[in-house]
Order: sequence, then structure tokens, then C-alpha cells
Amino acid sequence: CTSGRRDMSDLFADKNIRPMLIGAEGEAFDSSEYLYELKLDGERCVAYLDPVLGTELRNKRNLKILSKVPELSEIHKQICCRCILDGELAVIRAGKPDFYEIQRRSLMSNPLKIELAAMRFPACFTAFDLLYYEDHSVTDLPLTERKALLQKAVIEESARFAVSRVVENNGVAFFQLAKTQNLEGIVAKRKDSRYYFEKRTKDWIKCKNLKDADYVVCGYLPKENGMTSILLGQYVRGALTYKGHVTLGVGGESFHRIRKLPRLDIPPFAAPNGNENAVWVVPTLCCTVKYMEKNESGKLRQPVFKGLREDKLPEECVEL
Repeated sequence: CTSGRRDMSDLFADKNIRPMLIGAEGEAFDSSEYLYELKLDGERCVAYLDPVLGTELRNKRNLKILSKVPELSEIHKQICCRCILDGELAVIRAGKPDFYEIQRRSLMSNPLKIELAAMRFPACFTAFDLLYYEDHSVTDLPLTERKALLQKAVIEESARFAVSRVVENNGVAFFQLAKTQNLEGIVAKRKDSRYYFEKRTKDWIKCKNLKDADYVVCGYLPKENGMTSILLGQYVRGALTYKGHVTLGVGGESFHRIRKLPRLDIPPFAAPNGNENAVWVVPTLCCTVKYMEKNESGKLRQPVFKGLREDKLPEECVEL
């Protein structure tokens, strides 16, 4: 394969897709060469849908996740042909995506608790791209043509299954609308862009209102006041690098999982002074941290631990 592409001969049967990733972040802009859509605060999901065989959902790590969201088990009835959709899983509360609820669901394993959560806060799947149509891959088609086929594949939408709406030309006004609604932001995508598996591409640009970033959990530091800081890392030019710590929001089931990780005798990177009493762990978990802003050195101002991410690999937590 070349340029991130691979043999597409049996894409639906293989079910081994690693989605394309956003590769840039910037201010909102207007352009006739881009489509704009809302950035949903959920978890990335690839849906394998067949009108006869049913629904299969997998996250970015290619793990089966339909058991976590059984209320989506029949969304295949809303499409007219076999297809693979790229989209976002979310739980909508008070008209907005609630990341905490979908993250909480992804950590559940008890079928009864999942069923109760599905009744109280049902999940939905929003499709924003089409990778496979009828019997063949369409990743070599421009985004606009994939979007047109996506509309063709969908028979009807519902509260559980929808297609992402797009705005043309007016990226700045669309971003301002997202901002007034206190939504996460928007994504700008080149109209002529192809789809490359696993590739982080600057053809997709996120314009964020609510700032957050994904980090690798590298350890934790108990403090005298009974609180605990999580030590954060990101990959910079292929090397795991120290990116500070977060204290607010740390606790509960997420921290319980972090404490159960195997320990390391030495930190996975060159750690600055002040971390001598840190407990370093094998860097296999990812988390999201929200913050006010970053300074020139990349230090976070007023960071808050948002939760663990089951749908990300550590190598995907890169400095943009």
C-alpha cells in the first residue's frame, strides 16, 4: 500500500478499519473549498450496516461496542444497502452532546446497568462520512461525492440515527452559532479530500470553542491535601513527552482504573522537578483534559480532567 492506503478488496468482511484523523487546529474561516459541520462531543465510531445481516459498531481501536449501546442494534434498518459509515456516538442531554454520559457508558460491562442507562440516556449515531457503498470501497472519491452517496444510502433518520448536516462557505458564522450554543466547535473539511485510513490529515481542520485535548496517562502524584494529580504526556515527533498534570476532576472509576495499571520504576520521559514522588504507570490509557488556554510552552491554564477515552490509542495523542 502507499500513502496510507491498503487493499480494499474485502473492506466490509475484514472489519478492520482505523479511521482518518483530524490533523490541524485553527481559527474559523470562510472558504468555498471546504464543507463545515459540527464537532460532536462524543466517541468516534465506524458502523458496518447491512439491511439483512444487521448492525456492527466498532470504535477507533476496532473494538466491538454494540453491547455498550444496544439501543442502536437496529439502525441497519434505516439504510437501503450494505455500507460502512464513519461517525460519532453521542448521548444528547438538554439538546447537547454529553461526553460524560457516553464515556460512562463505554466503561460499563454489566448488561442490566447498560440497559437502564440506555433507557434513561439513549445514545445516537451521527454519520458524517461513507467509506463503502453496496459492494465496493468509495474512499478514493472526493468528500462531496461520498456525502452524496451517504444521503442516497439512508432511507430515513431517527432519534437514534442521523446524518451530519453541512454548511458551505460560511465557516465563521457557523462557528459563532456553535459558540453561542456553547457547543464544542466545528470541523472544516476540504470538498475534494479523499479518505485515508489511520492518516492524520490537514484536509480536516478543527475550530474549537470549548478547548480540550487528548493525553496519555503516564502516572499520578498524591498530594498533601488528599487530592491527586494525573501526569500527562503526548507524542511529539514520535516520542512520548511530558505535558504537565491535571488535578481538578480526578477521581471515581477513572482514577480507580489508573491505579490498577502496572507500575514503572522510571518515568517514560524526562520529567521536570517536582515529580519525585510520582507513581509512574505503563502508558496505555488515554484521557481528555479541558482547559482555558495554553501558554507558549504548552502548559495548560485551569485544566480539568474530563475522563478516560476507550476509543483512542496512546499513539493518537499527538501535539497538534
